[in-house]
Amino acid sequence: MDLITKSSLRLSLYLIFLVLFACNSSSEKFNGQKAFITLLEQCQFGPRYPGSEGHRKVRKYLLDKLSGYTNFIKTQDFVYSDSERKVKLELSNIIASFYPEKTKRLLLCAHWDTRPFADHDPDTALQAKPILGANDGASGVAVLLEIARVVSQKKPKWGIDIILFDGEDWGPEGDLNKFCLGSKHFANNKGDYQPEFGLLLDMVGDKDLTIYQEGYSSRYAKKIVDSVWSRAKKLGLSCFKDSVKHFIYDDHIPLLGAGIPVIDLIDFDYPYWHTNADTPDKCSAESLQKVGDLLYDLLYH
Repeated sequence: MDLITKSSLRLSLYLIFLVLFACNSSSEKFNGQKAFITLLEQCQFGPRYPGSEGHRKVRKYLLDKLSGYTNFIKTQDFVYSDSERKVKLELSNIIASFYPEKTKRLLLCAHWDTRPFADHDPDTALQAKPILGANDGASGVAVLLEIARVVSQKKPKWGIDIILFDGEDWGPEGDLNKFCLGSKHFANNKGDYQPEFGLLLDMVGDKDLTIYQEGYSSRYAKKIVDSVWSRAKKLGLSCFKDSVKHFIYDDHIPLLGAGIPVIDLIDFDYPYWHTNADTPDKCSAESLQKVGDLLYDLLYH
């Protein structure tokens, strides 16, 4: 049995264990174990960068999962031409809405693609390989799919729109024009959509979860940052640090530019960022639970 087969077998057995454990939990509460199962399931498709087989398969997986929670689901499909790499990417933002009759709405978003190369890998021989993206991609999606399950069973204060952006991590480092492709497309084609505010989740599964206030979020949507961090303090979530540490160009930037007040919840102190070591063993259900507890409190209290 080769290494890949052994890893797949261990992952499958772990999934079975988690399913049995999660089935015993309250259905109307956020369940970090269920979210972690969703993280693992995404990783089973392998790297999920645009144009890959994993990208195609996980798109269907995400649509199937969300279709089980709401009838109001659509894709925002578009083509991005990368003239330097001489490829045309077929990209899809996935949009799932809950309680469309509610005029006051909350946007929850994450990116579902993964990086096509591991340019920060300490082993230069591996830097051309695509990453698995357990934390950078799968973790934010995992939390939002679990939130979708909860919201489908229990009506929150707002109408909820979940958007999974594509093409966030396509570009080479330093070329911001080739990052955040999905959120840019959405921002340019949002019509009259104007939620009360939004939360972006990115890299929220790190076992050693530490989330500082993101600099651009604090600068342009400070009231939301203050409110969310105050809520985290009330819940005893010490992983949320009450200070700014990083300014990060992420999917919230195009949305802020389009007049949607969105803040970025991100643990950027992640040593496996953009490396081949961004694998599920670096993530935990406990970390997903902390972020999910914060969102649950925000939605229902």
